[in-house]
Amino acid sequence: VQLQASGGGLVQPGGSLRLSCAASGSIFGINAMGWYRQAPGKERDLVAAITSADSTNYADSVKGRFTISRDNARNTVYLQMNSLKPEDTAVYYCNMNVRYATWTVRGVDYWGWGTLVTVSS
Repeated sequence: VQLQASGGGLVQPGGSLRLSCAASGSIFGINAMGWYRQAPGKERDLVAAITSADSTNYADSVKGRFTISRDNARNTVYLQMNSLKPEDTAVYYCNMNVRYATWTVRGVDYWGWGTLVTVSS
């Protein structure tokens, strides 16, 4: 299974970006999907996550500005980021818990390579 993230780039403060992450390979269903970010010199932190039942949770710092969504038919997770701030600058990584067989809901965690988001004027 491979995860390919895209959509990062340079944006001015107050701007918007939409990240996408698509999974490919032997996929028998996907449990939770999420986005994490890692700023220079800091640990990787959860930004947002969405379960298979579409329940979501967000880091306090992005609540009201970011929205996570998923398209199960495309094995894709999105992160719509609005009202971006310089402190949102980081490498963003997608994560998916992918079921390894049709007869179980147990899965394996996979990570995308990361996409850089830079918020600067």
